[in-house]
Amino acid sequence: MKKIFLTLFLAFPILIYAQEVKNNSAKSYTLEEAIAYGLENSFNSNIASKDVAIALKQKWEIISQGLPQITGNAEYRNNLKQPVTFIPGEIAGGDPGTFIPVTFGTKQNLTATATWNQLIFDGSYIVGVQSAKTLLQISENSKVKTDLVVKQTITNAYGNVLLARESVEISKRNLESVQKNYNDTKVTYENGLIEEESVEQLEITLLGLETSLNNAERMKGIAYDMLKLSMGIPVTTPIIAIDQLEQLSVKNFDLLLLNKEIPVEDNIDYRLAEDQSNQAEILIKLEKSKALPTLTAFVNYGAQGNSDSFSFFTNNQLYYDQSVLGLSLNVPIFSSGLRSSRTAQKQIQYEQSLLQLEYTKNQVELDIQSAKNDYKFSLENYSNKGKSLALAERIENKNQVKFLEGLSSSFELNDAQQQLYRAQQEYLQAMLEVVTTKSELENLLDTTKYSKQN
Repeated sequence: MKKIFLTLFLAFPILIYAQEVKNNSAKSYTLEEAIAYGLENSFNSNIASKDVAIALKQKWEIISQGLPQITGNAEYRNNLKQPVTFIPGEIAGGDPGTFIPVTFGTKQNLTATATWNQLIFDGSYIVGVQSAKTLLQISENSKVKTDLVVKQTITNAYGNVLLARESVEISKRNLESVQKNYNDTKVTYENGLIEEESVEQLEITLLGLETSLNNAERMKGIAYDMLKLSMGIPVTTPIIAIDQLEQLSVKNFDLLLLNKEIPVEDNIDYRLAEDQSNQAEILIKLEKSKALPTLTAFVNYGAQGNSDSFSFFTNNQLYYDQSVLGLSLNVPIFSSGLRSSRTAQKQIQYEQSLLQLEYTKNQVELDIQSAKNDYKFSLENYSNKGKSLALAERIENKNQVKFLEGLSSSFELNDAQQQLYRAQQEYLQAMLEVVTTKSELENLLDTTKYSKQN
């Protein structure tokens, strides 16, 4: 009896789904297809990919600071009013103590200069390159973490769609059954064979089922919108979830997963905490490097033309070359304790990161064990809820027969019906939990490393 009932209970939504697909041109997705689509198109995945691209550009930004830098400069000047300089009069044969106003230079000049700068040694630059690599590693691991979260989110959203869809169909069947009972009971009451109270009790149940059906319909629409949002699909675009909740839950039975073990160091949360610790250690080196000297070299070459008129592009214009070669050495000598204070702060922050890393290690171990327990419980709960549903169906059928034969009251029938409705929803929820708890456990045991394909 149990197997027959469960087959009918779970096969009916498949028939409804087949009709839905036939009458709807919306794109259909299995759970695996929804996850694959979401990993490529979801908003969070794309944002994380952009973060990796930004980190890569930042890495080359820092590296390029130690490579040759060439700049060019061109400047044109027109002295509308040339500055006047006074020279002693006796230089030009005048009386001592007098001054003669004169102007130097031409009214117009044009200068073009190119400068080559080269960093020879800078401790901060060396540490900066190390930091850039670590920042890139953080962004790549963050992308892996984001993809795992997207996968979990889509799994939960997809499961909620299946749950909502089957809740709607169950509510419709329950409503049809109670409606039939109500109609038959009303006829019996009109013939004076039962009390009006029995009819009223069934009417109360009927109204409750109508409310539940309307709410289930609304929840189904919301569940679909949440699935589309998690996949990166506009909420106005219609889609259909192909999988059936029963098939999906059976597919996710994997007792071997409960025995799977991984090194904690391969868990993505641990790797992210380790990245933060490495970054904190690099910041200590950065502060220490500021006490080291910096050495740079430069070469300057240019040409200058002078004229009282704008004749710089004529053949007879003369240009005079100029060039400079130099070195610049900067040696920090005394900072009144500024550098040591900053270094001490970074040291403390590094120690904090080591504590956080140790905490994360223990937290990951706890999360894995907890997820295994949740998954094992979901498998046991699924089996028990299936048995409870079969029993609730038998009890409700017996009470219907007794009620129609006048051997039980409408209150007893109502209690059996409410127990059945609860068992139906608990069974659906148990199937969903098998899928979601397995997905959560798989994420914790996932050791995926970042690759360009991510």
